[in-house]
Amino acid sequence: MEKLGMRYQGKAKKLYETDDPDILWVEYTDQATAGNGAKKANIEGKARLNNRITTVIFSLLARRGIPSHFVRSISDTEQLNRRLDMFPLEIVMRNRAAGSFAQRYGVAEGTALKQPVLEFFYKSDPLDDPFINRDDILALGLATEQDLDIIAAKTREINGALTSIFRAINVELVDFKIEMGKTGSGIILLGDEITPDTCRLWAIGNNHDGQVTHLDKDIFRRDLGSIIPAYQTILDGLTELEERESQSNS
Repeated sequence: MEKLGMRYQGKAKKLYETDDPDILWVEYTDQATAGNGAKKANIEGKARLNNRITTVIFSLLARRGIPSHFVRSISDTEQLNRRLDMFPLEIVMRNRAAGSFAQRYGVAEGTALKQPVLEFFYKSDPLDDPFINRDDILALGLATEQDLDIIAAKTREINGALTSIFRAINVELVDFKIEMGKTGSGIILLGDEITPDTCRLWAIGNNHDGQVTHLDKDIFRRDLGSIIPAYQTILDGLTELEERESQSNS
C-alpha cells in the first residue's frame, strides 16, 4: 500500500490518499483540542494511545457483529480505513447527563437518564458544530429518512455493545460521539474513531465524595492533569479484554 498526498487534516488526525481508491491512510497526531479548537496542546504519546484504542474497540465491535471502516493498523500511530462518503453529522448518544446536555437543561452532571438520548450536531467549524434536529437534517438534505432510521438503529446497537465492553473493564460509558458514512455501494458504516477523545468514561467504584474519576478528554478540558495515564488505563483494560475474548474463542 502506497501513501500518497494528504486529503484532509482534522484536529487530531491526518488523512492521506493511497494507491487504492477505496482505502485511506490515517495518521493520528499528538494534538489535543477542546472548545472546537479554542484550546490546543501537543501531548506526547496521545497519537499512539488513540490509534491503539480505536483499533481494539473496532475489533471488539466487529466480533459483536458491528462493522466499521477500519481495515488494519499499520504502525503505532497509523491505520488504514475504508473510504466512506461521510454524513456531515456528529452523532451523540447519552446515557447520563453531562457536558452540553447538562448545561442546556440545567441538569446536574451525572444524572441518570430514563433512557439513552440520541442527538445530532451539524459538523461545521465556522458555526461551532451546532445542535441540529431531524427535521433540520431532512430540510437541508444532509441525510434521508431511511438514512436517519439506519443511523439511529446502528447508534443504539453501538451504545449497547460499548456499554457492555466498558463495563467489563470497570468503566461507565457516560456518552459518546461517532460519525458514519456510506460505502460506494450505499451501505452505512461506522467511521472516524472511538477513543477517550470521543467518549466520556468514568471509573466505576473509584469515585469519592461525589467526585468522578475521569478517564477521558475532560481531564484536558478541565485542566485536571495529564490525559496519558487515563488513556493508558483504558488501553490496558481493553487489551486485556480482547485477549480474554480471543482465548475463549480459540
